[in-house]
Amino acid sequence: MRKQRDLEKLALERIKILFKLAKEEYKRGRKDLANRYVYIARKIAMKVNLRMPLEYKRQFCKNCGAFWVVGDNVVKRIKKKVIEYTCKECGKKKRIPISPKKSKELKK
Repeated sequence: MRKQRDLEKLALERIKILFKLAKEEYKRGRKDLANRYVYIARKIAMKVNLRMPLEYKRQFCKNCGAFWVVGDNVVKRIKKKVIEYTCKECGKKKRIPISPKKSKELKK
């Protein structure tokens, strides 16, 4: 039991590092390397059976595995009850429901 927690903690640290590296490489223009880092992070999470943290889950396309940068390769639209991300690489849409409290915050 303790080993599993240690593995999850280590995996989470590595996922954080990989997403940080992906962001840096994307800024340098190496989109292929950024996508590769996302791929490796996803594989680590699957191997340890760890749920990807929400902040990272919304930074890549589940369909094609592309690292997302809003305004560059993904369109983010806020509609009445959902936030919609549209990947420009594959065209896949990701919709995230908004609770009534959050929708009031977004309007401000």
